[in-house]
Amino acid sequence: MKSKPATKPNAASALLLDQQLCFALYSANLAMHKVYRPLLTALGLTYPQYLVMLVLWEDDAQTVSAIGERLYLDSATLTPLLKRLEAAGLLTRTRAADDERQVVIEVTTKGRHLRQRAQDVPTAVFCAAECSSGELRAIKSELERLRGNLTRNRGE
Repeated sequence: MKSKPATKPNAASALLLDQQLCFALYSANLAMHKVYRPLLTALGLTYPQYLVMLVLWEDDAQTVSAIGERLYLDSATLTPLLKRLEAAGLLTRTRAADDERQVVIEVTTKGRHLRQRAQDVPTAVFCAAECSSGELRAIKSELERLRGNLTRNRGE
């Protein structure tokens, strides 16, 4: 079922900070990062590095472009992250045998061991959110729908 479009805010409230969807998302993101920071610091990862590792733990041996598509990151942003993860011994970067323009990223043994240490991160974040699993699924679904709408309508 398609929901009806939001109504336009009135002129008097249109520029109030607390009326801004972008600020609600931004400040929620800041709060989320404050929950993640100590959990990931203990693992030696930044949040973007954690996302890369999640993608690779889910499906190892992916190209840089495939990882970038999954995380909505361009290769110029992703490449320095991957280099730091490689320097930390968590992954390897090799040229694809069939197309040397492609770089394949694979998790190392050390990276697979880190996965075991990261097992408690989602539970800690779930507890910090103080929402039911159903509420979190609904929020996540709505955010994914919003992302899709914004991506489709970004005006390029």
